[in-house]
Amino acid sequence: MTLTQLNYIITIAEKKSMNKAAELLYVSQPSLTSAIKELEKELGITIFRRGGRGVTLTNDGAEFLLYAKQIYGQYESVLEKYGKGGTRKKKFGVSTQHYSFAVKAFVDMVKEFDMSKYEFAIRETKTAEVIGDVSTVKSEIGILYLCDFNRKSMERLLKSAGLEFHHLIDCQAYVYIWKNHPLANETSICFEQLEEYPCLSFEQGDNSSFYFAEEILSTNEYPRIIRANDRATMLNLMVGLNGYTLCSGIICEELNGGEYIAVPFEDDELNKNSTMEIGYITRKNTILSRMGELYVEALKNYLQIV
Repeated sequence: MTLTQLNYIITIAEKKSMNKAAELLYVSQPSLTSAIKELEKELGITIFRRGGRGVTLTNDGAEFLLYAKQIYGQYESVLEKYGKGGTRKKKFGVSTQHYSFAVKAFVDMVKEFDMSKYEFAIRETKTAEVIGDVSTVKSEIGILYLCDFNRKSMERLLKSAGLEFHHLIDCQAYVYIWKNHPLANETSICFEQLEEYPCLSFEQGDNSSFYFAEEILSTNEYPRIIRANDRATMLNLMVGLNGYTLCSGIICEELNGGEYIAVPFEDDELNKNSTMEIGYITRKNTILSRMGELYVEALKNYLQIV
């Protein structure tokens, strides 16, 4: 097994096509196919299924891809620091579900450093990518939540990826709407009241799963639902269509403005509220960098955790 083969695997998985991967990698398709077959033979597994519509990962392939990304990511990190022409800039990255407080804490942390000497990155992204980014060392810290519904599946996934979850705060679900929404003056909002308004949900991509949803009650049948992939679009849909989403109720007005409010969600027999346990994930047995420590401290300060 070589680093080149690992790069091939990662590229093919991203492009879902041997032709496109070969073009991007500047190798012939026969050479690429031969390299993958040699690796599959060495490992004793089938990594890709070939079909008329391209290639897809097998279950063994999906598991191997996590390790491939981790190894190749570490190689790239070493190369960037010590290789010829390396900048030797210290890097720090955070991957997060769509939480404005996570961005606010990032802003507060970055202000403590000379940005000309560091390379910072924050990625608001899909749940699976938060896990993948931390697993492959693309990001040092990931922000996500657990609840009664997703806990067992998420904890199993985190364990298999070599990650651990650190608790930050528990909160009940809120209905997140804009301040002029017809339900804005309610002291609490139940599921029945929301039926005539579109539910807004963050898209989770090809690997979408109920367990990856960023909102509680993800298994419900919503008469109206719109999926978006970024927070700005979500906020626009709240204003334009009186849409709503179910969230933690933690709103950063400094970043989002004062146009949006969070109203307590009132559960019923069929639609039970669920405690959202928000926390951060790191690789197991790792010590946070100084930037990581300050970021966690900024998170706790914002969430008022002692």
